[in-house]
Amino acid sequence: MYPAGQQMSFHATPLAVQDPSTMMMVDPKDVTTIQNGGGISQAEFALFNSNRIQSDLEAMGIKLKLHEDSLKFLKAQKNKLDESILDLQVRMNKLNPSGATRSESSDTNLQDEQILLRHPNSAAGVLTHAQSLQSSQMMLTKGVVGVVAKLGKVNDQNLSQVLSDYLGTRSMLALVCKDYDSVKGLESYDSQGNVDRNAGLHGLASSIGRTIQSHFDAISLENLRPYLGQYVAGDPQRRLDLLKPKLPNGEYPPGFLGFAVNMIQIDPAYLLCVTAYGYGLRETLFYSLFSRLQVYRTRADMISALPCISEGAVSLDGGIVRTGGILTLGSSDEVKVRFAKPSASRAMDDRSEAERQMKELRQKKEKTLEDIKRTQVLRDHAVYNFGKKKDEFVRFLAQSSSH
Repeated sequence: MYPAGQQMSFHATPLAVQDPSTMMMVDPKDVTTIQNGGGISQAEFALFNSNRIQSDLEAMGIKLKLHEDSLKFLKAQKNKLDESILDLQVRMNKLNPSGATRSESSDTNLQDEQILLRHPNSAAGVLTHAQSLQSSQMMLTKGVVGVVAKLGKVNDQNLSQVLSDYLGTRSMLALVCKDYDSVKGLESYDSQGNVDRNAGLHGLASSIGRTIQSHFDAISLENLRPYLGQYVAGDPQRRLDLLKPKLPNGEYPPGFLGFAVNMIQIDPAYLLCVTAYGYGLRETLFYSLFSRLQVYRTRADMISALPCISEGAVSLDGGIVRTGGILTLGSSDEVKVRFAKPSASRAMDDRSEAERQMKELRQKKEKTLEDIKRTQVLRDHAVYNFGKKKDEFVRFLAQSSSH
């Protein structure tokens, strides 16, 4: 109790109330931040900032890598389109409807006459004669597709001549069969191993007053090792997508026109698959005959390209290089059986189709170039941002080390 008359006095200590707007901001270089009654040290704060910047750098690096991968893909796509345009341009240069004056039927008939007159007693001559007569014994050759020289056509007469020179008459007159059973049906033997002249193709020859006098080749399509790669996209002729030759300096050889296997035009009737495995004449017969035989404009072009010729080459002026470095010299003996030339109407149709494909390829290239330009801008922007963030990280490390 207090004495009477004495007043009790209160001296309360005022509370310190701090305005949030006047609170001092945290400086990681010289203060400790108070959070939840505790604190993180300057070192801990520096570690937090370091991890944050490194995380940003990693994310930016991933984004930059994506842009660079996209740019690399688009440039590869553009190079492939350039090659396709070049291939198509070569084809279009050879599709000259005005130069094709003979009809296809007359050209084929002339080819038949060449076989019948020059090689009447060959297997090809017998088959051609029997077909012209529509012999009742043609069932004996049911599995025969035809004669090599008649299964493909070539637009350029010089190319037709040199390809015929390269193959030789025997290969040009070879009989092409669907399978080995069809080959066996062409010839039978007696108990002594002699050819039975009354059976198979020999019996057919006898029935039309002919005699097959020499050896002949018969090709079984199903027993050939087919081409297993890709095809030229959108090509109705199903040409093979072969890798173009390159010189040691990485450039394409001058005067290179293409591969012989792709310069053969196959009649639409033969474009359908003729083997049980789904392979057509180009990837079986003509790939077996020509493989990756290269075609050049001149001998000089071909000789200068020797470093990148691995499976033979020919030139339009008659030059021939075979595998193993064997060169065929001299002039052509004017092979009497050549590939026929397509008709003018078919050449015009082919050119119209080629022009349509060319327009499509150029549109794709134009779009790809736009995509490349846009992706390049994005990539450059990503490089700039990555560089700024990297500089920030370097400065941060320098400041941290000084404290």
